Amino acid sequence: MNSIDSEPVVTTYAKAPTKTITARGTTYAYRELGPKGGIPVVFFVHLAATLDNWDPRIVDRIATTRHVITFDNAGVGASSGTVPGTIEEAADDAYAFIAALGFDTVDVFSFSMGGMIAQDLIIKHPLLVRKLVLTGTGPRGGKDMDKIVGVTYRDILRSAITRSDPKEFLFFNRDEAGKKAGKAFVKRLEERTTDRDKPISMRALRTQLKAIQRFGRSAPSDLSKITQPTLIANGDNDRMVPSALSHDLHARIAGSELIIYPDAGHGGIFQYWERFAPVAATFLAEG
Repeated sequence: MNSIDSEPVVTTYAKAPTKTITARGTTYAYRELGPKGGIPVVFFVHLAATLDNWDPRIVDRIATTRHVITFDNAGVGASSGTVPGTIEEAADDAYAFIAALGFDTVDVFSFSMGGMIAQDLIIKHPLLVRKLVLTGTGPRGGKDMDKIVGVTYRDILRSAITRSDPKEFLFFNRDEAGKKAGKAFVKRLEERTTDRDKPISMRALRTQLKAIQRFGRSAPSDLSKITQPTLIANGDNDRMVPSALSHDLHARIAGSELIIYPDAGHGGIFQYWERFAPVAATFLAEG
């Protein structure tokens, strides 16, 4: 297990310095905050995301009592290497990163593609993860998950036409409440003003989309192997990873908890961060 070092405790994600560690020839960029010692919470990020795409309101709330670690996937942002062509390979990369940090037990907070990676990680390494949070995600072989490619490209085009951030379309409903929540979310992501990450390249995005498409078209995994406490959350109108797949996960992961936020899309946890952040923090509380 990692030892506690003498660095001062970082309390806000906007101020967390970017660090690097090398595992299996790939140098991973990561950030950490919160009190060190014990089991860390490792955040698994979504499609096209870098270190700068985590909502600070959720990260900071969990980091009030927990050691939080975020990282760039291989080939993305400030991490070196090649973007993995499958979700299984991305899970292998995540395992290598966690092992390089010296941890043999972690909690996982995941969103969207990150939740797919987390599932594959646990299937292969069932003893690594103690508690699991799956948000805006679905299972391998999930119905209509492979349609994410078309949805993503269409919304990127729509955002370009309106000169908006694609996440406003991909994550939020296009009603008044959704538009307001989307703009507020994007504004929160801009709170970090120095040492910002490199945006994902279009080539890397295409590779990740193909990996998700393969995941969606694959034979289902045996999710009965996920026996750790699991919290599942989504909005009721997820266009990227259909909300029905959150119910599917809940039915297949014994003892899991499910939260569905009303009038919300893929980014339901960000739209309802004031309600979700304390629930997630309580769920992830050690002990």
